[in-house]
Amino acid sequence: MAGSGLVLQLQQQLGDYTDSLFNEGFLDDQFNQLQQLQDESNPDFVVEVVSLFFEDSDRLLNELAKALDYQNTDFRKVDAHVHQLKGSSSSIGAQRVQRVCIAFRNYCEAQNVEGCLNCLQQVKQEYTLVKNKLETLFKLERQLLAARGSSFPM
Repeated sequence: MAGSGLVLQLQQQLGDYTDSLFNEGFLDDQFNQLQQLQDESNPDFVVEVVSLFFEDSDRLLNELAKALDYQNTDFRKVDAHVHQLKGSSSSIGAQRVQRVCIAFRNYCEAQNVEGCLNCLQQVKQEYTLVKNKLETLFKLERQLLAARGSSFPM
């Protein structure tokens, strides 16, 4: 029964990795709530929601970079993009991205270009980190599913 040993090992690895994402503050309880909405009828729900977050965030980060590149920065536009990013990161539980967005909005309100540019770099960094972490989490989940599938006798 080598298959069941692998399943247990992968379950442990997935559990430890998931715990670390919460302990290190990458995710909050909103991510747990997302996972609870997933069931047999919609097994890819979390991956689909998070994939939309990735697409949305990539677009917003590009828009933010463009909006902050002009001589006359339109802080209302920048703030609107940051507000969207904050909302979408909050909806999947990406709390470190969300926290940077809160500071970012304060700099928009103060019309502080330098502060906004620093926050843009920070938010890009936090977004890249959480994206890599979530992609690893989904990879571990796929490995566990594959191991479970292969451990059942034909």
